[in-house]
Amino acid sequence: MLAFERVGSGPPLVLLHGVGHRRQAWYPIVARVSRERELFLVDLPGHGESGPLPDGKPVLDVLRDELAGFLAEQGLDRPHIAGNSLGGRIALEAGLLGMAASVTALSPAGFWRSGLAFHYTKGLFQTIEAVGRRIGPQAPKLVKTARGRALMFGWINAKPGNIDAELALGDFQAFTRARPAMHAVLAHPSTFVGQPDVPVTIGWGTRDLVLPPYQARVARATLPGAAHVRLPGCGHVPMADDPELVAGVLLRGSAGK
Repeated sequence: MLAFERVGSGPPLVLLHGVGHRRQAWYPIVARVSRERELFLVDLPGHGESGPLPDGKPVLDVLRDELAGFLAEQGLDRPHIAGNSLGGRIALEAGLLGMAASVTALSPAGFWRSGLAFHYTKGLFQTIEAVGRRIGPQAPKLVKTARGRALMFGWINAKPGNIDAELALGDFQAFTRARPAMHAVLAHPSTFVGQPDVPVTIGWGTRDLVLPPYQARVARATLPGAAHVRLPGCGHVPMADDPELVAGVLLRGSAGK
């Protein structure tokens, strides 16, 4: 079972977070978007409050199957699906399989040009994991100041001071809990291939340090029929950096049906 929250009214929109994160990543945009969409905020397997990532199959296959099972359980027939990072990649895969009415992907994984480019991202996660182990005991104190949150989240948010202190501590703890799933995901990289037969929107933060903005150009070349949107001043997790901008992208991307 996947842990989730359901809020709002209107056409259903499923929201998928990135590797090492949790469903609360979407909280900054909930108040705005839930006025026009019924939101399903989902914890991916091995993340947040969901059960562990199952073994025995390729990770991406497992994640797609888990999403398909969740949609069936909730009686969702081709909802709009949006995701960030790994969640964006899963949303794109769902679009390929006809599981989504539309796809909105924010800095989706799978658009690196080479193994070296992926190893940069993998190395960044490994570095942050090592730093997290060192500063873990100080995390409750660090999240209380903007400087402390910058130390902890400056690699993933362009404006870490915007993050609520309580949410920041929960995010840090969630990253720690998600290490096994994160290792499994990072051990099996793959690039995105295919053309979803649904409306696709790709948004990319201009200050993304995890999947650098040049990958937006790769995405544009790979998916020329998609709507491509720059997210000025945003990092890898743009929801907290500019909630109003991201809310607008989500609403426009999930319009129609």
